[in-house]
Amino acid sequence: MRVMVGSPLLERIRRREAKVGVVGLGYVGLPLGMAFAEAGFPVMGLDIDKRKIDKIEKGESYIKHIPSAPLSELSKAGKLKATSDFAKAKDMDCVIICVPTPLTASREPDMSYIIQTGEALAPHVRRGQLFILESTTYPGTTEEVLKPLLEKTGLKAGVDFHLAFSPEREDPGNKNFNTKTIPKIVGGYSPECAEVAAALYGGALEEVVPVSSTRVAELAKLLENIYRCVNIAMVNEMKMLCDRMNVDVWEVIQAASTKPFGFQPFYPGPGLGGHCIPIDPFYLTWKAREYEFHTKFIELAGEVNWQMPYYVVQRTMEALNKSRKTLNGARVLCLGAAYKKDIDDMRESPSLRVMTLLAEKGAALDYHDPYVPELHKGHGFNMEMKSVPLSEQLLRGYDAVLILTDHSSIDYGMVVANAQCVIDTRNATKGVVQGRERVTKA
Repeated sequence: MRVMVGSPLLERIRRREAKVGVVGLGYVGLPLGMAFAEAGFPVMGLDIDKRKIDKIEKGESYIKHIPSAPLSELSKAGKLKATSDFAKAKDMDCVIICVPTPLTASREPDMSYIIQTGEALAPHVRRGQLFILESTTYPGTTEEVLKPLLEKTGLKAGVDFHLAFSPEREDPGNKNFNTKTIPKIVGGYSPECAEVAAALYGGALEEVVPVSSTRVAELAKLLENIYRCVNIAMVNEMKMLCDRMNVDVWEVIQAASTKPFGFQPFYPGPGLGGHCIPIDPFYLTWKAREYEFHTKFIELAGEVNWQMPYYVVQRTMEALNKSRKTLNGARVLCLGAAYKKDIDDMRESPSLRVMTLLAEKGAALDYHDPYVPELHKGHGFNMEMKSVPLSEQLLRGYDAVLILTDHSSIDYGMVVANAQCVIDTRNATKGVVQGRERVTKA
């Protein structure tokens, strides 16, 4: 049997001479590529989106929370390049795959992006390379889906090339953590694969956490996000009960948070957003069926969170009803389209689902989001819209204003003072006094 010798690649990594390719230049891939380039590695980004390629070549960021200045410096210095030519992968020593893993319409894993990427890379696999999958997915994907694709030319993982999984950990807009400072889990197909992958990340990031296999790394990522999903579902259900009991759930959470042990606060909202938390539970429940195991608890949490947009619409109808108005024909302004505050990330945003349901019930919709100037059709959203400017006069013209994302730049005191009716899903109006009687929590 041929035995792979890892030392040449390890030496290139340690000298930061290893060429790093990053496939998928989105919210995960772009900052990761920048981190490696800033650490001294030559980096080539690969993406089928020509717009992203052009932006990187010009040194212009296309992601709101990533400034253009450092990207421009890396681009001008030739440290970070980009191409849509996947044949360039053969020149890379290390290839990191950061492509989307959404759900199908029937809530089953959509492996199409990983499969397409594996097929595009397969003809260019050469001996001694390292391939790492970062896309969030079910345990077994690296070995069951990606590995066979990369082995099509006859080269074998763990023998001819290295293979590993390292789950992405990104929190867009979080100023306390970034790609460099978030601990990086790494699981290899073999101990040698793990060693090389850990060395690569160790050359650019502050902390690497090795685990025993790709499956452990894959499942660790799901556990992280399912933990959040379950707790958010619990507090969302608590919110609905508190509304029935006429108790402020936000005050309840604040009070419980004073306990210095055994409690971590989670907060309700209009539904789950972002790539991971709304999707990950269904990846694991799908895989669990292969083992004749029904993940009842996880599935229930997922269902509770998926139903929240319907609850928000119901509360909006109830708020309008107090003014003897119906949702059908009502003018409704939605504040916030991004899935969380102070970012432009639209992935799985519950705002889009709420707006779709409102439109289906006959509401005349507008939206305002300082980070999202336009909305386009796709991913279950069937409208083309542009953000409207926010003003006192504009607010007075709507039957209801629905707060879906609590962006910091919005003056909620001005919103409440001028709107006829406010439905607040984020507790953004906490502390607003004038016009408080017009606010409905949802």
